[in-house]
Amino acid sequence: MTFFPRAASALLAALALAACSALPDLRPDFAAAPAAERPIKLAPDEWPQARSDIAVDPDIRFGTLPNGMRYAIRRQTIPEGQAALRLRIDAGSLMEADDQQGLAHFLEHMAFNGSEAVPEGEMIKILERLGLAFGADTNASTSFDETVYKLDLPRTDAETVDTSLMLMRETARNLLIAPDAVDRERGVVLSEERARDTPAYRTYKARLAFLLKGQRVNERYPIGVTQVLQDAPAERIRDFYEAYYRPERAVIVAVGDFDVDLMEREIREAFADWAPAVDDGGDPELGTVADRQLEAKVHVEPGVQESLQVAWVRPPDQRPDTRATRVADLTEQLGFAVLNRRLSSLARAPDPPFLGAAAFVNDEFDSAETTSLIANAQEGRWREALAAIEQEQRRAVRYGVRQDELDREIAELRARLKAEVAGAATRRPAALAQEILGAAAEDQVVTSPAQDLALFEETVASLTAERVSAALKAAFQGEGPLIFLATPTAVNGGEAAVLEAFEAARKTPVAEPAALSALEWPYGGFGAVGKVVETREVADLDTVFVRFENGVRLTVKPTRFQDDEILVRVNVGDGQQSLPSDAPSLAWAAQAFTEGGLGQITAEDIERVLASNVYGARLRVTDEAFVLSGSTRPEDLDVQMEVLAAYLADPAWREEAFARIQAAGATIHEQYESTAGGVLSRDLAGLLHSGDPRFQFPSKSQIADAELSALQAQLAGPLATAPVEVVVVGDTTVDKAIEAVARTFGALPPRPAPQDAALAQGVRFPAPTAEPVVRTHKGRQDQAIGFVAWPTTDFFADPQAAREAAVLGEVLRLRLLDELRESQGATYSPSVGYNHSYVWEGWGYMSASVEIPPAGLPAFFDDVAKIAADLRATPISKDELERAKQPRIERIERARVGNEYWLSELSGGQADPRRLDAIRAAVPGTERVTSEDVQRAARRILNPAAAWKMEVVPEAPAS
Repeated sequence: MTFFPRAASALLAALALAACSALPDLRPDFAAAPAAERPIKLAPDEWPQARSDIAVDPDIRFGTLPNGMRYAIRRQTIPEGQAALRLRIDAGSLMEADDQQGLAHFLEHMAFNGSEAVPEGEMIKILERLGLAFGADTNASTSFDETVYKLDLPRTDAETVDTSLMLMRETARNLLIAPDAVDRERGVVLSEERARDTPAYRTYKARLAFLLKGQRVNERYPIGVTQVLQDAPAERIRDFYEAYYRPERAVIVAVGDFDVDLMEREIREAFADWAPAVDDGGDPELGTVADRQLEAKVHVEPGVQESLQVAWVRPPDQRPDTRATRVADLTEQLGFAVLNRRLSSLARAPDPPFLGAAAFVNDEFDSAETTSLIANAQEGRWREALAAIEQEQRRAVRYGVRQDELDREIAELRARLKAEVAGAATRRPAALAQEILGAAAEDQVVTSPAQDLALFEETVASLTAERVSAALKAAFQGEGPLIFLATPTAVNGGEAAVLEAFEAARKTPVAEPAALSALEWPYGGFGAVGKVVETREVADLDTVFVRFENGVRLTVKPTRFQDDEILVRVNVGDGQQSLPSDAPSLAWAAQAFTEGGLGQITAEDIERVLASNVYGARLRVTDEAFVLSGSTRPEDLDVQMEVLAAYLADPAWREEAFARIQAAGATIHEQYESTAGGVLSRDLAGLLHSGDPRFQFPSKSQIADAELSALQAQLAGPLATAPVEVVVVGDTTVDKAIEAVARTFGALPPRPAPQDAALAQGVRFPAPTAEPVVRTHKGRQDQAIGFVAWPTTDFFADPQAAREAAVLGEVLRLRLLDELRESQGATYSPSVGYNHSYVWEGWGYMSASVEIPPAGLPAFFDDVAKIAADLRATPISKDELERAKQPRIERIERARVGNEYWLSELSGGQADPRRLDAIRAAVPGTERVTSEDVQRAARRILNPAAAWKMEVVPEAPAS
């Protein structure tokens, strides 16, 4: 199901709380229409297709156990031998009692802390032995209305599947929730609360409290209340567990390379005898939407981007999922697409009224439905932003959408849906499992991309601009409008000033939008088709190297990892290496290059004229190259190459694109300074490169004083004259790739050959520190970060030693998790990094870091020193070695069946064959690492005399 589902909350991802690391990617779409009839509520054991006229995806087997637990199973043989398991419990923080606030999320943590069949501390180790990494493959999250457990399996052999189902069963019904384990976990949960308490989070809470006035969602944030987290007895966590972890609230989803019949039997055997011990805890009253008129709220929060939201609030959309509602949703979605295109056009204008804006409809956790316009404003220019979004909304309501605008959005959505149909057979198990689970959470029928495309074509065949205009107008109904202004500094006049500005904007007449002029793509040819002068096959990597007469090099790897997907990367010159080492890099403004468009057409008009095509255009500055990249499909490969070649041949360097990026950076330092993590991410790269300006984040004055001409001076020369390497990976053939490049890059003026493989010089790791380097932040007084790093060297100095160091890094990560998280319960986020440069001679490092209260920093550095000393002194056990190696090997193996891996790893391979050897040896080289190798690496790297330390601590409070 690729579109039509009701929108998730726009900031759900920011509020879901993960016990491990990554959060699910839950994006809002524009899919909800005004509430209609109230549906008959589904029984707990019913799937939504039982009461819908929409046919369900036939490739999924749905079922329900006698105890009410539901399951969905789908076989997916690509990638071979992989699978994804998801367990959803229909309960989150909304179900908590007053003295349980935060315990739904706390309970999620306890799933990793002991059950009847798994002793405390063993669950993660069991999974690591199977090749699952904690955080990446073993994860969980808690939101307002659900708790989800996730396992991504690197293999589908009997041991892995049986063990994974056993662990899901233990989580669902057999957790111990021992008081001593709860007490040890308190520090971990409190650490997570500290880390997530950011200006953006506090602003979200203020916004939600304003929009959903008096409703329960404002009283039950998933992280909970600090006092409850500190003091709640284990019994109250168990009370929640028994009341809400029950079969009729559970859905398990299994997608992967396995026999469906066998998986169904194993699920039934694992969960059939699950019976609740107490009555269901019940669903809470969420409250009703309050009667509201025009209101405003000013929220002052240092460290936030100045932003506005104008919203209309109404009761939640509780329509059943039917063909009629999907047609209505699509009609509305297209209307919002037109409105958002207009807002985007305003943002791209000279001296725009806002940095960016969008309009959308949200389902706010079944508490309400909101229609919103949001805008990020330049500091102090909120009045202009407010006037602009008010007038565009009013223009859309009064005059509707034009047919030419609608046709453009239909063409773009059709291209996306067709691409999804073409790639359906090679979708990843994790993505499919999440799609099924998300549909179950919203009582939506799961449909295939082919079904979605068919309904789309049926709908748009007779769709008129008048119908879309009516749907868009109807979406702006409800209580309000409610105006929320988030600002880092106080506003003179407060809410009254906001209301006055809004009323003034309302009095400004709006005109009907003008029709769009006809456009043609002006870059169909680049000269005589380039001639191939050399073709070389690298058989063991299924790769072909091509050299054109003009010096352009092409690397092609045809794959079937993802049907209908082709990734293109164009490496030009030497990137950071070629920039001056005594001046700040302007790489932070690189987006202005593509946003500036082309000499004969603007970026906005490129999107319009190529609306029916799938392509991309992005510029990054990496250590080794200036990188232009895009993603396309086989039928649009020529267009993708034309776009990227045009950016080399005829970039426009328009001032307005640079000015917009510069304006967006005006308050970026205040945003970074508001948290310890922000300061670390801002300053670390520069510090680890001994203050080299190329790696330092620009100061506020450097951003404000920067000029487009300086960016052009740094980039234009290399982009116009430096060596060019084109890498093409994906669903194509060598001949088609050669043909597309010959017509474009191969037809450009001659380019020099790349220099012989050699590492760049001039970058140094910082000298050891007797005392930590200190940086300060302006956030909470109990937030701090400790960081320690040891120098290593570049990758090519000794590739096998680099692989041994990587395994050492994984062992160090295991030790930190065991000591700081599991044993001490001191922190949520101990982490380890390791980097051996492919570019800079002699440069590399290994690091350990932690978020912790400032008082805990000395103990962190002591703990790291003790762990390092033990690793130097004592060989690690065979079990620990395997728990470190296996997840790393599985990560590499899984990456190798994805186009992104090969696009990155093959880059530079023609000029530097050592990179190809590194690909070949990645897995066997890691497999060869022994306990003795790890100890030798520890003695070589974890030298206390070489350690470089850093602290990020809060500023002293104002007296």
